[in-house]
Amino acid sequence: MNIIYGPKGSGKTKAIIESATKALETAKGHVVFITNTNRYTFDLNYQIRFINTEDFNVTGIDGFRGFIKGIVAASGDNEYIYIDGIARITDTPLSELGSIFEAMEKLEADYGVKFVLTVSAAKEDLPEFVAKFVK
Repeated sequence: MNIIYGPKGSGKTKAIIESATKALETAKGHVVFITNTNRYTFDLNYQIRFINTEDFNVTGIDGFRGFIKGIVAASGDNEYIYIDGIARITDTPLSELGSIFEAMEKLEADYGVKFVLTVSAAKEDLPEFVAKFVK
């Protein structure tokens, strides 16, 4: 798992889009980009699977955790899953998202999928369950 962090407006979305685009160069499987807005649809390469959680009425921690598990279960070819704004998507403070990070860590170990996420926080404000993934 890789975390792109920083305060709001610091360029995290641009960085995650660039990372997803770069992943296409080496990915043997699918690259998936998840967010809760259509705002960046045209910024992504057409080969990246774009998913707007609003289109699927995904709400809360449990809903999002199930959604992520469903995406992994639906295709063993998903190699990278990019999530832009996990706290915004779940409408939950970052400090309360430990169970989702635990689930993603298990999905990475069990299915080989790689997660890249953006979080709006300074490095010193990251909860330990997030900070351990900062490179």
